[in-house]
Amino acid sequence: MRMPGNATWTAPAEIDPELACPIGPVVDIVFSRWTTPILWTLNTHGRQRFVELQRRIARITPKVLTQRLRQLERDGLVVRTYHPEVPPRVEYEISDLGRSLAPLFAHLAEWAAGNLDKVEQARHAYDTDPAR
Repeated sequence: MRMPGNATWTAPAEIDPELACPIGPVVDIVFSRWTTPILWTLNTHGRQRFVELQRRIARITPKVLTQRLRQLERDGLVVRTYHPEVPPRVEYEISDLGRSLAPLFAHLAEWAAGNLDKVEQARHAYDTDPAR
């Protein structure tokens, strides 16, 4: 596997490929179903209250949003701030660690812009292949 710069990475053959891949844990953390929209929204719009996030990510249920925000807070990607006032107010914002993912997302957006049409073409060719 080619790594950034001139580094290469190879795993011993006896290691389970699922455990050997160095980006597996990152993919699990960052690319869970609702993580990307939540991080994108917080990065784009700044600090948000729960209802603001829910409004901006319309298809997410309150239960799932709560679960994902808790996990993102646990992972250090989101900061939760509780304001003890009446009524209590809770705000969420992307952390510095979460913000450090911006170059990764930028590269993925660049890849998407240059390649999603090719993916669609490949899917169409696959789906219309009479030999399948």
